[in-house]
Amino acid sequence: MQLHDLRPAPGARHARKRVGRGNGSGHGTYSGRGIKGQKARAGKPVRLGFEGGQLPLYRRLPHKRGFPNTLFKKEYEIVNLSDLDRFEANTEVSPEVLLAAGLVKGHHPVKVLGDGELTKPLKVTAHKFSAAARAKIEAAGGVVTELSQEVVNA
Repeated sequence: MQLHDLRPAPGARHARKRVGRGNGSGHGTYSGRGIKGQKARAGKPVRLGFEGGQLPLYRRLPHKRGFPNTLFKKEYEIVNLSDLDRFEANTEVSPEVLLAAGLVKGHHPVKVLGDGELTKPLKVTAHKFSAAARAKIEAAGGVVTELSQEVVNA
């Protein structure tokens, strides 16, 4: 085989449709554009969001205000008391233990929330606790230790 023998696979290339070349071609008269109207004219495509001259939706809606405070936003890994109930009694539960158990990903500080019940005493260490979580842990005979915000598993 030589370079001049190379051809595309059969059916891979199609001839360009020639429109407006008489009614015998099957694409005469209106050339596939229908009858009159904006879409039949030259320069046919209208821009995105164009509504025929009517005030478009993006101009009818009110402007957004403010900005997202992503620079100073504090994000926490959430752990509920129902998740902590899997540990044995008197276990020291820290962010490292939660990471090993697969309850947190370890990118952000850990916050313990009070959803669910705690049936055994635990020594829970986290960056933040909700008031309900703190009360339920202490009611079950556990100990709450709050870490400083700077200490984060990176």
